[in-house]
Amino acid sequence: MTGGGPRVAFFGSPAFALPVLDAIRERFEVVLVVAQPDKPVGRGLKLTPPPVAARAAELSLPLAQPRKLRGNAAFEATLRESGADVAVTCAYGKILPLSVLNIPRYGFLNTHTSLLPAYRGSAPIQWALINGEAVTGTTIMQTDEGMDTGPVLLQEALPVAPDWTSLELADALSAQASRLIVQALSNLDGLSPTPQDEAQATHAPMLVKEDGFVRWGDTAAQIVNRSRGVAAWPQTTAFLGGARLKLGGLSVTAGSGQPGEVLGVTEGGLTVAARDGAVLIRTVQPEARKAQPAHTWAQGTGIKPGTRLDIWEPTRE
Repeated sequence: MTGGGPRVAFFGSPAFALPVLDAIRERFEVVLVVAQPDKPVGRGLKLTPPPVAARAAELSLPLAQPRKLRGNAAFEATLRESGADVAVTCAYGKILPLSVLNIPRYGFLNTHTSLLPAYRGSAPIQWALINGEAVTGTTIMQTDEGMDTGPVLLQEALPVAPDWTSLELADALSAQASRLIVQALSNLDGLSPTPQDEAQATHAPMLVKEDGFVRWGDTAAQIVNRSRGVAAWPQTTAFLGGARLKLGGLSVTAGSGQPGEVLGVTEGGLTVAARDGAVLIRTVQPEARKAQPAHTWAQGTGIKPGTRLDIWEPTRE
């Protein structure tokens, strides 16, 4: 380690990782940035770098974007030659093989947005909200070959505001992760690894489109929590006569009826019955159209109390 602290290789890809990279750069020398390869984006399928790669280019930081890590001798040489004392991963998106993990002297530290061993996997922020957690947090862990199974180095809880969606929670956790990783890097020799309790492990798999489909047979709170969790993607989707509707601004409200039954249409929104209670919907976006106030949509399509939205039953759960 140099007198100014460890030299860091940073592995990350999405915008979520940018504050973490910036926080590390303010205190330590970043000798290599590793991001996912550029991908086609938009209708024109323009090849676009992930946000972390774009930031590295902007800052003239050494950048690598390997398509694979396992068996990639050229990349291993790049990491070794960077002189990194430690590597940090933040939403990088690839499993790291042992041959890569063993290169830096202090190995790899991962910033994971849950209180491990809870919510291991790629979508801890989303599933914490879907499951109605009132508290989540950030874990700095020593990366091993498993999926978020390494020992815990630092951990800090974060209360979840009742109105936060995945967007607000991601911002709060990104800020927390930025602070904690600087704390960890400042005291690498003093960190005490604590093994995770496997018996307490839960999982947060990558979301699929169906995770955003409304289950009207759930309670109103469950429906709203799911909507909070899928706010960034895939968003909240309901069906009427088989046609998809994107719903926005959901909240729990009073009311009772058959699940999926429209109970009321006012300027405040559309009230729809759940298994227990009701949900107020403020905006509706029909397919291939812009989002509009729910009451405007209801009036334009003749939706009245007694109309029932389609009941969709999940196959995944």
